[in-house]
Amino acid sequence: MQDELSRRSKIIKALVTEFNNNKYFTDLHNAESGVSELEKPFTYPKHLESEIVDMGNFKMEVLRWKQSQSRWVILHLHGGGYVGAFRSHYKKMAGLYSEVGEGATVVSVDYRVAPEYPFPAALEDAIEAYDWILDQGWHREQVIVAGDSAGGGLAMALCHTLKSRWRRLPGGIVAMSPWTDLTVSGSSYKDNYDIDPVFGNDRADLIYENPYVGDANPRDPRLSPAFGDFTGFPPMLIQVGTDEMLLSDSEIVAAKAKAAGVKVRFTKYNGMFHVFQISGTLMDESKLAWAEVKRFLNEIKY
Repeated sequence: MQDELSRRSKIIKALVTEFNNNKYFTDLHNAESGVSELEKPFTYPKHLESEIVDMGNFKMEVLRWKQSQSRWVILHLHGGGYVGAFRSHYKKMAGLYSEVGEGATVVSVDYRVAPEYPFPAALEDAIEAYDWILDQGWHREQVIVAGDSAGGGLAMALCHTLKSRWRRLPGGIVAMSPWTDLTVSGSSYKDNYDIDPVFGNDRADLIYENPYVGDANPRDPRLSPAFGDFTGFPPMLIQVGTDEMLLSDSEIVAAKAKAAGVKVRFTKYNGMFHVFQISGTLMDESKLAWAEVKRFLNEIKY
């Protein structure tokens, strides 16, 4: 990937740093993060249509490309450290997944979050969403599980759980800056503490005392997939920024999965911050990341 950041990337990275260092904005953001925006009005491009599906304990948005003949579906698990509900910017990501998936249906899950719903609530909702997709007629090999941050970890936790129940796994995983180690034991939590624009210079409870863990063992692979056995996992794309405190989470999983014989595409984006892909087409690096997602999906689909 690029050695030097583009001018626009430097500006966006500086804005991200400023936002996360400004207590007023972070307090405001944190106060609103638990409020779901799944049903908030959103204007998709005209070739896309969406509907809300009520699952009882949670809701999902199903995004379809009109007149698409695609046989593929992306199970989209959002980030937010297991405490943040679905936000509007994840609708933009769902649209991008549909585009790079060349007309794939995208099912975005507004799973239950802590502290009201600790582990295993989010995992149970992800499993139920996966089963719903299969009940609609998709074959498990047509399902790609995609997630960022906690959602990336949840995608792997879902597969660990399915495997432990002797169930067959989905066709692939896309993990953007996945949080796979809730014990915070990786070296990058210290090495990148001073340079991470999102989590750096702050021992926030979101990372160090996350309420989703509750009374569970944080080394449980259904909470921290990095501690699991990846034998038999589907192909995985893992993307991460080199400036992330969570860098080790990706490195450990990529190494373990490769050692277990899993097909892994692992890419580090120089100078990038946590879930930089959310910038969509605004930065060269995020455009490259989404192009890589498209290539990966094409590789495992055909």
